[in-house]
Amino acid sequence: MNSNSSIALLSGQFLASIAMLRNPIELFPSENWSDEKPYWYFAYHCLFFTDFYLTKFVKDFDPPFGFGEFEEVYPDPRPTRTELLGYAEAMMKKCTERMSALEEELDSGFVWINKSGTHRFPILELHLYNMRHVQHHAAHLNLLLRQDGVEPPDWVSRFPV
Repeated sequence: MNSNSSIALLSGQFLASIAMLRNPIELFPSENWSDEKPYWYFAYHCLFFTDFYLTKFVKDFDPPFGFGEFEEVYPDPRPTRTELLGYAEAMMKKCTERMSALEEELDSGFVWINKSGTHRFPILELHLYNMRHVQHHAAHLNLLLRQDGVEPPDWVSRFPV
């Protein structure tokens, strides 16, 4: 992948988004990984849907902690911090692989994202949508860190590809 191509730039920004999600997972105090403060869940939810939207064909989606997120059911057993960090790393690898194949694809197949249902999401738009979702949850997790008196991690401006 040419490091100056649009796809390489998109990939680097998407990987930076996932890195920013991974950072607060590492920083959350252990006592905050409870059902009363389900920080783990916000990270898990984000990784689950990152995984889902990075999957080329819905039929091939095989999340490591089951499909309960589609019914808003917590996974049982709950993923550990180490497992969520591993999931984030796996999403970085999956992102890199999907971005590498991006030039050959036009249609994402995820028609339901468009609420009007009148058109399919182009693959590039899907990945931008997915990246925005990751950033939304990374910001949320950083806010929760601040509220608990923990200094949030630094901004990740770019991730090398």
